[in-house]
Amino acid sequence: MQDAHSTHRPRALAIWLFVVAAMVVLMVSVGGITRLTESGLSITQWKPITGTIPPLTQDDWQAEFDLYKTTGEYRTVTGPAGMDLAAFKFIFFWEWFHRLLGRLIGLAFALPLAWFWVRNAIPQGYKWRLVALLALGGLQGVFGWFMVKSGLAGTMTDVSHFWLSIHLLTALFTLGGLIWTALDLLRLHRGEGGPARWTVTASWVGAILFVQLLLGAWVAGLNAGHASDSWPLMQGRLVPEYDMSRGALWALTHDPFLLHFLHRWWAWVAVAALVVMARRVKPLQRRASIAIHSAFGTQIVLGIATVMTGVALWIAVAHQVVGALLVAAFAWGAHILGRSA
Repeated sequence: MQDAHSTHRPRALAIWLFVVAAMVVLMVSVGGITRLTESGLSITQWKPITGTIPPLTQDDWQAEFDLYKTTGEYRTVTGPAGMDLAAFKFIFFWEWFHRLLGRLIGLAFALPLAWFWVRNAIPQGYKWRLVALLALGGLQGVFGWFMVKSGLAGTMTDVSHFWLSIHLLTALFTLGGLIWTALDLLRLHRGEGGPARWTVTASWVGAILFVQLLLGAWVAGLNAGHASDSWPLMQGRLVPEYDMSRGALWALTHDPFLLHFLHRWWAWVAVAALVVMARRVKPLQRRASIAIHSAFGTQIVLGIATVMTGVALWIAVAHQVVGALLVAAFAWGAHILGRSA
């Protein structure tokens, strides 16, 4: 246990980081809704300060709608479908709320960090980690704007799936970092030793999980979830037809049918890897093993349900949220393995 006269407060820091982690999970869920409702291009400008206030008058709303009308998405997709101002307000809300939540997370991290820093409450060796997590949060905002800009260029009707994957994976990496650092701080508070180490098992399981998350982000970005509404077959066959005319690399990164196929079957490789990890974690911490099993089991069921319901909004959002929880469970399990190391 730490010295009673020390100004360091590792437990308070850990609780704060867990709260921020929960906000990141909420952010991922709102981001999923924003994506699935095609709301991401409704705000065409980045205003870090004044953008926190939504349009307040009819003229303000009309001005925002007029800016949206200049996008390729409106000219090609939503405009011909008959979008009016009321429908625009709906998609605007979700993009505005997504950005607002990002700002709130930034404040929820930066202000307590400054307070803990001034109070000398941060244990030695953790300041750089917390600053790095703050920098990741800032990068998340930058990547989000680059993602939006990619969909505003020329005749684009959607954001780049590459930028979407960078935006999402940065959020999930940040989530894992928050969980890992909070667990280290709790370990310090209990006097159980130094920080956990990154293990070989965490490396290879994490790499497999990363591929699955990347494929999922590309599937979302290319609307490839609509490539099939049946499971386990696609187009009545195990391996669907896909376009190889522009080369294997293009197909692996752009073809919605191939990416959908890879995402649904690489999932089982990820499951096998996570089972191995969970079994190694179980003798050390049974609850973490249960969390890993529960997360990937629920994720598989939700993934199949998303396909078979034709990407129903709330099922697809739940699939994305549980994906974030799976990352948190993986970080927990990896940390436990790192303690024994």
